[in-house]
Amino acid sequence: MHLSVETTARVELVDLTDRISGEISPDANGVCTVFLQHTSAGLLIQENESRLKGDLQNMLESVVPTGAGYGHDEIDNNADSHLRAALLDSSLSIPVVDGKLQLGTWQSVFLVELDGPRTRSVLVTVT
Repeated sequence: MHLSVETTARVELVDLTDRISGEISPDANGVCTVFLQHTSAGLLIQENESRLKGDLQNMLESVVPTGAGYGHDEIDNNADSHLRAALLDSSLSIPVVDGKLQLGTWQSVFLVELDGPRTRSVLVTVT
């Protein structure tokens, strides 16, 4: 299954939980793999709370500041997005029981846009 995700900002967290859940057959049992086909974005399981999402964005900027003289900036001027993505996941594995993602009470699945706005491709499989 393929999800196309439109982002609207350079750095943004997009909750994919409902879209992923909607792709899973009601009788599915196994592991849901979520795979992001990009190198300047990432995946994350975290709580969907607005202040925490802002804190995550601030943390990424603090750890990998924009415009810090990275070599790759000479090519695309987006080295910070690639370096930030290296700190996140490009794939996630989530157990599925009776068609439901086995996420914890406060867990949501996010695409973390780091070089937007863009259209991102996310593959979802259950095996």
